[in-house]
Amino acid sequence: MKEIKFGTSGWRAIIADEFTFKNVRIVVQAIADYVKQTNKKQEVVVGYDTRFLSKEFADEAANVLSANGIKALLCDRDVPTPVIAYHIIRRGCAGGINFTASHNPPQYNGIKFSPHTGGPATPEITRQIEENIARIQQDAREILPLAVKENISIFDPKPAYIKDIKKKVDIGAIKRSHLKIALDCLYGTSRGYLDRLLQEYGIQPQVLHDYLNPNFNGHRPEPAPENIQELITLVRRKRLHLGLATDGDADRFGIIDSDGTYINPNQVITLLFYHLLTTRKKPGSVVARTVATTHMIDAIASKYNIKVIETPVGFKYFVDIISKGDCVIAGEESGGLSVIGHLPEKDGIIACLLIAEMVAVNRKSIRQILNLLYKRYGFFYSHRIDLTLQDPQKTELVQRLKQDSLASFGGLDIISRDTRDGCKLHLKGGAWALFRPSGTEPIVRCYFEANTQAGLNRLVKAGQKMARF
Repeated sequence: MKEIKFGTSGWRAIIADEFTFKNVRIVVQAIADYVKQTNKKQEVVVGYDTRFLSKEFADEAANVLSANGIKALLCDRDVPTPVIAYHIIRRGCAGGINFTASHNPPQYNGIKFSPHTGGPATPEITRQIEENIARIQQDAREILPLAVKENISIFDPKPAYIKDIKKKVDIGAIKRSHLKIALDCLYGTSRGYLDRLLQEYGIQPQVLHDYLNPNFNGHRPEPAPENIQELITLVRRKRLHLGLATDGDADRFGIIDSDGTYINPNQVITLLFYHLLTTRKKPGSVVARTVATTHMIDAIASKYNIKVIETPVGFKYFVDIISKGDCVIAGEESGGLSVIGHLPEKDGIIACLLIAEMVAVNRKSIRQILNLLYKRYGFFYSHRIDLTLQDPQKTELVQRLKQDSLASFGGLDIISRDTRDGCKLHLKGGAWALFRPSGTEPIVRCYFEANTQAGLNRLVKAGQKMARF
């Protein structure tokens, strides 16, 4: 029997191959054992996305929990990941089980467990769950739960979450702006949430793909430029102010400017960081970003005496920082963020709404606002590539980068190295390069940033050259 391992966002596998009802029952039983071992209040939120069989898997999870004497709060329809996080915290639950593979291809499904914090589980928690899974598999236990109906409650998570979001976004500014907005739900869970909130703000968005399609039209439900071309075309053709998109479970965002330009996550996080600093009475005193996220955040932070906390890649490293209540924004270049006073979990819905608020308040396009920031704080050009390398070459590449004998990279002197997550080279003039080998794929993820496009191009070429064996 293949080992079931939890990655950054839980366990994911191909439906009907490894992701079967039998294995789901094993994983949920392992989570139930963890909850019983570690929590006094044994109540767990159960949610699911729009993927094939997600609802049925969630129903079975509720059965397993109920048979263990744990109260299952089962969502009445597919639900965004941040909404589950909100209700874990609001209700003081032991945690939440979410059936989602987020932005992965349609043949995948997954189980994500969030503890009482509402944020992603720490490695220590997932290790305990994995140990429980291994013990169940070793015992060859067949999990055939006898559901206890009294322990299963079906509830609508939408009203409370929407009420909470409306306290955190400037409704008046959006209402007064009369923005013309298009929204792409990518067949995911944000339908009925993001569109409804915009409507309550006085906006009638033009909505794409707000219906169920478990195959996601054959694409990843990821709001990357190649997957939201219809949205880009609509914004251009109708001369709209904004295009907004979310991924399959609505924890990531995609932003399109009025001319159809894709605004990458590094730019979005930077824009919202500055926007919150200049519009909130108590914006916070720290900002958090991963090692792979733009240093333009640092340039702005230094002007406002804001402390920058840099973490390894993974939103789980932001949980404690956000929970302290003083973090202006926490973001990662892969398209996830949260803001002060909100959840220790990625939320694509609030990200989209805050971008709309920013455009409404400034009465300028995103590019115009971004250009003002570039003039004030300097230019930062970022790019990421994925190098296909097998395990021996992945390790060898990172080891070469760590050696002191390598004194320069891309024509720039190496000032220092950070090896907390792969190898990050801090270069002369503020440029940097990061190489992160994947733990599950034959890939090294490479991130580069420089203050000119030509400088960025040199770094990318140097990275590609380093990978030639």
